[in-house]
Order: sequence, then structure tokens, then C-alpha cells
Amino acid sequence: MHKRFVNHCTIELSVIPDGPILIKSGREGANPTKPDMEFVETYHAGGRSIYLPGSSLKGAIRAHAERIVRTVGRDSKPNNSNIIWANDPLNDKYDYLKGLEATDIYKKSSFTDQMFGNTSIASRIRIEDAYPVDTKQIKVEERNGVAIDRVFGSVAVGPFNYQVCTAGEFHTKIHLKNFSLGQLGLIGLVLRDLNDGWFGLGFAKSRGLGTVAVKFNSATVQYPGCELDQQNRKILQIGTPGEWDWNHLLGVGEFLQDEEAKKYGFLKPDRQETPIRPEVMNLGFGVQLKWQDDGESGVPDLFTRAVRSWGQLLRGAAA
Repeated sequence: MHKRFVNHCTIELSVIPDGPILIKSGREGANPTKPDMEFVETYHAGGRSIYLPGSSLKGAIRAHAERIVRTVGRDSKPNNSNIIWANDPLNDKYDYLKGLEATDIYKKSSFTDQMFGNTSIASRIRIEDAYPVDTKQIKVEERNGVAIDRVFGSVAVGPFNYQVCTAGEFHTKIHLKNFSLGQLGLIGLVLRDLNDGWFGLGFAKSRGLGTVAVKFNSATVQYPGCELDQQNRKILQIGTPGEWDWNHLLGVGEFLQDEEAKKYGFLKPDRQETPIRPEVMNLGFGVQLKWQDDGESGVPDLFTRAVRSWGQLLRGAAA
């Protein structure tokens, strides 16, 4: 499926510290005036600035997605279902995937591996680095800490100092390609939980650091191989038979023939109704739907509809 592009979703959002956060640089500099643990920095907007690496965001999002599927979908095949929800990516050697056809590799991979990738398949999700919207709004301070000996109650390590960010806004984008609506719904649940403080980002999350708020700016779902029939209010697939009412949000299974969808294990039908009116993509080719802002009818509306498909997937596997 990575050789084709049938649907694509771009979610633009801002991550706002709701307390101190620290994503460590992983190295200690030689400058004694700087704290022992520094925030990661890069060049942005003409100068040096702290930022949130996309790899750190993706790691936290994947870890919580695996918690969710282990909670409601379990680790193995429930009730003779064909779906493996999650595995142990740190200890799984993926020997059972070697030498298989692409369709079998995808189908035999766990649900979270199908989204985030493993040693045999690439990830469907790409997360950009989160850069400050306005560097003047960023507030960075130093804090001191010690490690306490659990036996004697005295200082075991320290004192040490570390750098934290307590204010600002960091903008990033999440890209999903060839996604099912269930996969999009799971991402929506993860971002909901991140905003609610169920998990955090970076260093010392169990000690009060890492809590953030999530603000959705926009979301765009695109079908690059389709065209818009304004007169009949239809979305038409180019080159192969396929048409849908233009008020439908479409998952990857909708664009495949029944036999191909079955080989990959994609659900069909995989669509939800939406109030968003489609429009033509840039350069007059392709179809897209746009959700704007963080309001009730904005990006949360997209996730609400995708979560319905996630729920249907769970109930179907448990039946």
C-alpha cells in the first residue's frame, strides 16, 4: 500500500506547556554556567530556540496508543479475531514476518505496528518537529533537584539543576497516509488523553513535569486520486470504478477492490457521514475536506466521526 496514495490526513495542532516540561538534549556541554540537563535546541526563525522533536512526540503518542489497544483490544487475538492489537516492540524480533508477501506482512502485524511501523513495514504516521509560534512567548527557567536514598533518606545524587519550559506555544503537524478511519480515531483518542493530562511528554513525568494542552488548528483529509462531481454531489475515483456521496469521510478500504482489501485486512465499508463540504485540491486535481479550529464543529468533529469507526472495529472483533 505504500506504493499508492489513496487518502491522506494532515492535522495541524499546537502543544502548550501546562506546567514545566523538559525534553533533554542527551548530552552535557562543557560550559559550567549551563544547567546539568538542557532542553534540546535548534536554529529556527533566525536564531537558536528550544523545540519539541517529532521523534519524542511520536514515541509518546505510540506508547499511549498501545496502552489504549491493550486495555480494550488486549495483546492477542480476542475471541478468535484476526486482529492482533499490540505486541512488545522492544522484545519482538519479528522473525515470523521475514520472507512474506507485503500483504501478509501487513495483515500479520499488530494494529499499532500497522500504524507506527516495525522492522518489516514503514510507518503510516509522520510527526513534524514542534517549533515555537513566537519565541518571545517562550519562558525557560532553571530548577534544582536531588535524588533521595530510599534506605537512609539522605541525598544519593545531587544537587543537580535542570532547564524547563513553563510557557509558550509549539506548532506541529501530524500526517497519516493510507489510513483507515479506525486508525484515525485511535490518534484522536490519544490526543484527547494528552490534552487531559493522562500522560505527558519528556523528562520526569512522574514528578510533575511534561503536562501539556493540545490546541487543534485545522485538519485536512485529501483523496488525491479522486475528482469532484459538483452537479451530482459525488466523489469519483479516477481510473477505477468508485463513487461516494460527497458528505462521506472515507477510509483506505473504500478505495480498494474487495479482494485486495481482504488481503490486507482492511474493513469495507469504511466511511462515515460528515457535514463538511468537499472542495478541489490545489492545482485543480484531487478532492479534500477541511476542518477548521478547535471548536465543536472543527477538528474534534472529525475525530468524533473517526472514533465511531474505531468503536465499530472493536465491537466487530469482539463479536
